[in-house]
Amino acid sequence: MCGICGIVYFDQSRTAERPLLEALCENIHHRGPDQNGFYLNGPVGLGSVRLSIIDVAGGKMPIANEDGSIWIVYNGEVYNFPELRPRLEKAGHKFETHSDTETIVHLYEEIGDEFPKHLNGMFACAIWDERRQRLVIARDHVGIKPVYYANLGDRLVFGSEIKAMLDTGISREIDPIGLHDYLSLNYVPGPNTIFKAIKKLQPGHMLTYEAATNAVEIKQYWDIPRVVSPHFKITNDVETDLLNLLRTVVQDQLVSDVPLGAFLSGGVDSSLVVALMSEVTSQPVKTFSVGFAEKSYDESPYARIVAERFRTDHHEIVMNPDAQATVDAMVKYFDEPFADSSSVAVYAVSELASQHVKVALSGDGGDEVFGGYATYQADKIAALYRRLPQAIGSGLVPSVGNRLPTSDGKVSFDFKAKRFVQGGMLAPLPAHAAWKAFMSESMKEQLYAGSSILTKQRPTVDLLQGYYDAYAPDDVLNRLLYVDSKVQLADDMLVKVDRMSMAHSLEVRVPLLDTRLVEWMAKLPSHTKINGMKLKYLLKRVAAKVLPAEILQRRKAGFSVPIPQWLKTDLRPLVNQKLSVEALTEQGFFNPQYIATMLSDHWAGRHDYSRQIWNLLMFSMWYERYGK
Repeated sequence: MCGICGIVYFDQSRTAERPLLEALCENIHHRGPDQNGFYLNGPVGLGSVRLSIIDVAGGKMPIANEDGSIWIVYNGEVYNFPELRPRLEKAGHKFETHSDTETIVHLYEEIGDEFPKHLNGMFACAIWDERRQRLVIARDHVGIKPVYYANLGDRLVFGSEIKAMLDTGISREIDPIGLHDYLSLNYVPGPNTIFKAIKKLQPGHMLTYEAATNAVEIKQYWDIPRVVSPHFKITNDVETDLLNLLRTVVQDQLVSDVPLGAFLSGGVDSSLVVALMSEVTSQPVKTFSVGFAEKSYDESPYARIVAERFRTDHHEIVMNPDAQATVDAMVKYFDEPFADSSSVAVYAVSELASQHVKVALSGDGGDEVFGGYATYQADKIAALYRRLPQAIGSGLVPSVGNRLPTSDGKVSFDFKAKRFVQGGMLAPLPAHAAWKAFMSESMKEQLYAGSSILTKQRPTVDLLQGYYDAYAPDDVLNRLLYVDSKVQLADDMLVKVDRMSMAHSLEVRVPLLDTRLVEWMAKLPSHTKINGMKLKYLLKRVAAKVLPAEILQRRKAGFSVPIPQWLKTDLRPLVNQKLSVEALTEQGFFNPQYIATMLSDHWAGRHDYSRQIWNLLMFSMWYERYGK
């Protein structure tokens, strides 16, 4: 597990200099505190910071092939390298280390740009081919590991994090579309970033640069497969096959030369991972959980049930912190504004785990692969709403929705009902997007009023609609799962885990996003994932074979964080400072008077704007650190 960065000048007479690469690596030192490495050759410079996990002594980077004509810097873990290596050795390749990194070098040497298709793992790598004078950057299939790039006309710059690139003279001009989408989603969806000049390399994609022509090309090498059999039936054999596959992917991801453990929230996904780990490890699995003093948010009792059932070496932290200190410490690791509040919990549990292990497995990805979000239930109910006579749908339903109240604290039933009814008469994708949105298009227009930087942009839903339309099957729920995997999973869930774990130099693996498992489940019709109103239908049938009933029957929670309470107490002075009229006027993005009214209504209890306030607070804190 590492961080990578690099620069290639298009003018062959220019020279990549080591001091610049050292500065870039220093900005991502937290990703790999064990070793820095550099490759410099004329206009090409590659850098890496390494967190040593496999072949601790021998796997130093950059790594080359036998004659030094192909070099790689690499972030990630490839779990099938033990199977790939013998085939490459049989083909005549000579290995100098026992690392998975070197396997990628020889695989590229053997089959060229097809190499990512054969890798099973999480990775972002950059390969310089000296003989062919070309650079190849590849990102793993579902986007577990990040990589950013900027084609600046005279040079190409890349890095695992944006902060690894900013010292190369890149403009920090804000991308209005990136900010516009952030306000809707709480994160910036790819391929855009918050900066105009910088882009995300999308999951399952690769970038190539040819020195002969200075041409930069992006191409997709993998996509989530389509449903194969709409009439598929669940049988005992199917359940057995899935359980065996789950056991295989968990066992494969236990390869490590350093101590490892697991995050344990007490939900189905993380509990299942821990259960399967306990089957194949000789020592008790080290598990890590976070709880909260606010009891309605505290899920730690469920984690304890699992820990006791599988006799894990359990570690737990209860968050009752100075909230402002926690937020200040966390925000600096996000290079873009990021307002998924569960990142606070992931930051805390990563800090705890890093005191005991260097690798942790998590249950992330289970909701997108197996169908676990409550919005999928709403999507099914909405299909019934749309059958109502138009007079009822266009009159009574919105009227009832507008009368439903909202409440403070956790998102209330009434609030969910109001949001559902207001979106219920929309087409499937717009309705799905509306239930996830944190700010509506009309609210954003009011935010932009008087701004010298922002004007009305294309609706954020158009981005999501593009993915929905690209996924051909008539199976609506599978199409929505596809959208969430391409956007929310890649740019929210996986960003959160990567940044918060890497902040503590901790590698986190996500077995439920193993490519074999993703492909196996994607080919099944949606009734195997959401059956009636039952979420994760097939997974829970399989999990029932190994997990306690209390875990299977509990309501879904995840890492919920008491942000509404914190905003009213510990964080209120910070909000008043960062979202003051003076601060907002200086930034120049948003209408200060509109936000002042929002805050006034919120503090007075006339409206719950906690979600929007947190979103704006995270942007303001990010902008002060990286945007200026």
